Amino acid sequence: MPEFTIGENDFLLDGRPFQIISGALHYFRVHPDLWADRIEKARQMGLNTIETYVAWNAHSPEPGEFDLSGGLDLDRFLRMIAEAGMYAIVRPGPYICAEWDNGGLPAWLFRDPEVGVRQYEPRYLAAVREYLDQVYRVVVPHQIDRGGPVLLVQVENEYGAFGDDKRYLAELTRYTRDAGITVPLTTVDQPTPEMLAAGSLDGLHRTASFGSRSTERLATLRAHQPTGPLMCSEFWDGWFDHWGAHHHTTPVEESAADLDALLAAGASVNLYMFHGGTNFGLTNGANDKGVYQPLVTSYDYDAPLDEAGNPTRKYHAFREVIARYHKVPDSVPLPPQPAPALTAELRDPVRLLDAPQRWGTWQSHDHLPTFDELSPIPRLALLRARIDGNRPSVLTFGEIRDRATVFVDGNQIGTLLREHHDRAIALPRSNGELLVLVEDQGRVDYGPRIGEPKGIIGGATLDGTPLSTWDVLPIDLTAIPDLRPDGTPATLFGPVVMRAVVNVDQPADLFLDTGDWGKGMVWFNGFLLGRYWRRGPQRTMYVPRPLVQPYGNQIVVLELDTMLSPEVSFVPYPLLGHTEA
Repeated sequence: MPEFTIGENDFLLDGRPFQIISGALHYFRVHPDLWADRIEKARQMGLNTIETYVAWNAHSPEPGEFDLSGGLDLDRFLRMIAEAGMYAIVRPGPYICAEWDNGGLPAWLFRDPEVGVRQYEPRYLAAVREYLDQVYRVVVPHQIDRGGPVLLVQVENEYGAFGDDKRYLAELTRYTRDAGITVPLTTVDQPTPEMLAAGSLDGLHRTASFGSRSTERLATLRAHQPTGPLMCSEFWDGWFDHWGAHHHTTPVEESAADLDALLAAGASVNLYMFHGGTNFGLTNGANDKGVYQPLVTSYDYDAPLDEAGNPTRKYHAFREVIARYHKVPDSVPLPPQPAPALTAELRDPVRLLDAPQRWGTWQSHDHLPTFDELSPIPRLALLRARIDGNRPSVLTFGEIRDRATVFVDGNQIGTLLREHHDRAIALPRSNGELLVLVEDQGRVDYGPRIGEPKGIIGGATLDGTPLSTWDVLPIDLTAIPDLRPDGTPATLFGPVVMRAVVNVDQPADLFLDTGDWGKGMVWFNGFLLGRYWRRGPQRTMYVPRPLVQPYGNQIVVLELDTMLSPEVSFVPYPLLGHTEA
């Protein structure tokens, strides 16, 4: 069997120096029928390795579950990498960041407020051990010394930016070795002395994450990893986007020059990202460094391969750089072709407030529960209370996480946003049925707020008096595509579900233009594509070709705000907030 080891200056494959030229490709962000296409395009660019995180919360939405089916079939993904003649790096966390909801940690894990987060704490470690055992049952047979593609496995992820609990890192290392992982183990941290010192252990090979000033940052890494190969495990060749901000890009020439410097120095590299993919469903994370910023649905990342799997200028520039150091394949991917331009009309409205019981089941509570007190934990919920009085009043919440729209007797009063630190709203009168629609827009994926609860935190008061009796309706998002109209007149005001049917000449990638819609979610043939929001920068939603059928494609839209037009429009190219020169 092949042998992969760490030498005095290089990675060694069967005793010969081996420079890892890898690209990040998250299987859980790409339709599984497109994995082979993306892997082949990585090979054509000159990469020899594919790196992936493993998202714990994707595999384990509830305690005791571990789903390895469909788009979560890690075993199949690793086999496809091997079949393409490439190697693999696996980074199972348990924390991954990745701009992914809660950094990959399951929300259910923190229902008990005593459970630790990324530290040596027994309840947390017990859950982590169970998770890693499941992951390594898949990974162990795919290690290179067993004839598989896996060269490296990473312990934790940029831990030096969070903590310095060496007992915790040692325990993760022990779990990994006990589970049968025999390939070299790595850690990754940003190249500052403090983070590199805090985020690793002797015996784990330190690597760094950065996107510029390669020579300088390799020197910092060398000071903390005196021997063995230098590696940038996350070469940031792009960046991610928040709702309401601009679309991030990095100059192609600058990124190519920094990659050239890395390879010239003999360092190994993993491009983050080679292909970003999409935060399908409601899997986007968020940042909160004083201001809450949820991420957009697209994870295009300005990567060499765009969200739809098409090569960009950066792809060809990176290929030219790699060709200076290693032979690259003769073939290159075909240039992108315009997607079909289609239109249809949204019809058959189903309004939430007209019949909420069709959207879920009411529960009675003697207090206002957080989302995390409910099971399963919802992403969207309707709260109901009875208020009495005929005077103007002020409704005040402890904290909004993350968006709350207030109605009195069916009339919308206003919306409170976490990012604005909104907590209170004036009611014209305090008599009638109070309804509050609350949306979790994505859990924080980085920093000390990982694991925090969602929904309304700290209850609610009316003119200072606590509102203690509440009905809560967690909205069953899986049932929304099947909601059918009940004779309600058409409306463009949310919350409302509407639907359309689209036919195509033949299956193809599609780009759904949501520019005339407000805020909401879209299902395509029953598959939840993700969120849209008029504030941008993302305007189009990517529909992968395997979801598309020639006739009768069902589009279901949940509009939470207000549409300007009920037209469904598919456009030839993605609109993510910029036009590439």
